[in-house]
Amino acid sequence: MKKIEKRAIMCLMLGVLLLGGICYFVYQDFNKGGDWAVYEGNRDVFAAGDLAKGAVFDRDGALLMRNTSEGMVFNDDSSVRKALMHITGDKDNNISTGTNRVFMKKLIGYDFVNGVYTLNNEGQDITLTLDADVCATAYNAMAGRKGTVGVYNYKTGEIICMVSTPTYDPANPPSQVEEGSYINRFTSATFVPGSTFKLVTAAASLENLDDALTYTVNCTGTQDYGHGDKVTDLSAHGTVDLEEALEVSCNIYFGNLAEKLGKGLIEKYVGKAGLDKSYDIDGIQTKAGTFDYTSNAVQLAWTGIGQHQDMINPCAMMIYMGGIAGDGTAVVPTIVRPDNIVDEQISKVTSKITTEKMLESSTAQTLKSMMANNVEQHYGGESGFPGLKLCAKTGTAEVGGNKQPNSWFVGFLDDEVNPYAFVVLVENGGYGIDAAGSVANKVLQDLVN
Repeated sequence: MKKIEKRAIMCLMLGVLLLGGICYFVYQDFNKGGDWAVYEGNRDVFAAGDLAKGAVFDRDGALLMRNTSEGMVFNDDSSVRKALMHITGDKDNNISTGTNRVFMKKLIGYDFVNGVYTLNNEGQDITLTLDADVCATAYNAMAGRKGTVGVYNYKTGEIICMVSTPTYDPANPPSQVEEGSYINRFTSATFVPGSTFKLVTAAASLENLDDALTYTVNCTGTQDYGHGDKVTDLSAHGTVDLEEALEVSCNIYFGNLAEKLGKGLIEKYVGKAGLDKSYDIDGIQTKAGTFDYTSNAVQLAWTGIGQHQDMINPCAMMIYMGGIAGDGTAVVPTIVRPDNIVDEQISKVTSKITTEKMLESSTAQTLKSMMANNVEQHYGGESGFPGLKLCAKTGTAEVGGNKQPNSWFVGFLDDEVNPYAFVVLVENGGYGIDAAGSVANKVLQDLVN
């Protein structure tokens, strides 16, 4: 009898251990199954070390890239291939924002119940929010220059255009890749913002200074801070207020304004604008901006102007434009569309992920009016940007080394039918409106018309 009892207890203990082992395995499978599935030794998923499942399409159903057992297959149009190389990825998987690296589990069709099994064994299709034709237009408009173009719908968060140059044709890679081709400048790099940053300094002024709209400075073209330190301008603008200073992008005015605000408020409004944050775009992490908040008068002046040690990410600046357009709060961008009709209907009725309050609604409205005035009075208005309800700011960012400055053009369309915010950066492009403004016009015209 005792032997039977002992054997029963032993069997019970073994049963408990077995059940515990099964529970542990299920738990591990739930948490790590996707990682196990994408192990390169899995011949059902990989061929010769390369992902062999899944395809990527643009918002209109155009094939951007398909993984096969013979390798990656790309769009038929070389301009589309070059424009979207930083999202489709390259054959050697060198690009950190490429879909085969960011969306690998999704592409192989992994789920907890079925693993990597699908009916056609070809993995899963991913539809992006990007428009291949608009991206090709952006790539061609860059005309071989380095930089980036980004456009998103500031009401839905969908990124329509994301182009980074230099790039190359992933279907026919060159023997010698141009330096910097593997970097997605839109998400993974930072640059001196130049005068686009003056929108942040202006927002801090509007929300903290009682005389923000009446405060004036007499610009003589230069301001001496002693010991050889000075702030300079392209020309003497005379006596200007905030709106006039933003229109002509007066360095002297915004240098004085930065001093008046102090480093504490400048730092606070950089944080509110999200320019020192990293955003998660469906698994793609953007690079956070960096700033040096110094009490040195001339350096603080240059910080408020958008020079000194200011470094911002283009995607973050685009989101800030969405914040101004959206009355103070921005929708965080997305690049992947819902998988099916059910998810699509759910996404329409659920709220989008938004940023914290970037600026007050009244401040956003004032900046919107000033940015529209910039376009009308200084950037060519209707003749320069026909048919576009454009609000914008240029930036000419000095980069040193006897190089031409970087050219920025940022803003949005104040248009219910076409609610798009954008950022254009042309490295060493010269003055903001000349290079970046032209690229922005071509892309926005293509998108709207």
